[in-house]
Amino acid sequence: MEPKWSNIICKRVLLTGFTLCVVLATKPSSAIEIHSDLEVMMQNGTLGTLRCSFKSTEVVSTATSVTWTFQSSQPDNQLFKAPYTIFYFSNGKGFPGHTEFKDRIQFIGDINKRDASIQLNPAQFSDNGTFFCDVKNPPDVTGTPARTELRVVLKESLPQSNTAVIVGAVSGALLLLVLIAVAACIVMRVLHNRHEYEGCTSLESVSSQAPKPRKKVESNLEGSRCTSPSGPLQGPVIYAQLDHSGSNRSFHKNEPVVYADIRKN
Repeated sequence: MEPKWSNIICKRVLLTGFTLCVVLATKPSSAIEIHSDLEVMMQNGTLGTLRCSFKSTEVVSTATSVTWTFQSSQPDNQLFKAPYTIFYFSNGKGFPGHTEFKDRIQFIGDINKRDASIQLNPAQFSDNGTFFCDVKNPPDVTGTPARTELRVVLKESLPQSNTAVIVGAVSGALLLLVLIAVAACIVMRVLHNRHEYEGCTSLESVSSQAPKPRKKVESNLEGSRCTSPSGPLQGPVIYAQLDHSGSNRSFHKNEPVVYADIRKN
């Protein structure tokens, strides 16, 4: 954009007789950038938000203004032919426009934060159409209004929010991990029980095939016992201790002891 020449200041220099002229150029105005959502879906009868923001090289002041206009997409609507102003904001105050939105529109933006959003409460099927957001911040007054296509639908037609999708995915993943952990525990327990069963079977087979050797004599009493002959046992073996002294006193350790082996023929 070419600079606009606004002032030419000339001053005559007395000593030389020449006139010195200084040309001052004013800063060219830049275009303001306005942004909004391309498409918004709202549930009929609920509160909905139309967002709008802007970028400007100039400082925001009381001269900054916001204008919202609407053009219906329904041929039988009175606002179908051309955009109509439905809200105007300037000098910190909001002014409702067309009576169709007079009691349902509210400014929720913050000019100092470059926010020019509004709310519809409640949204109606008659609000289906295009909303235009235009911001002027002198000297930034040249800019293209942002446009938003609004669709007012029933609850069943609303898409699931990203939060619901994320929560569902995380819950499904956690449930899958729990099922995998339970299955792994069951498999480990089955394998462990099978291993113990196979170990017991092998030990029993080894013990049946290779009998344990007899223990060594641990006491003198066991060593003094007579072993039975190798033939078949016909009856119980009775060991008797005889006292040859003929007295009632107990026998001495030095006295001989005779053990009788009585077998039943």
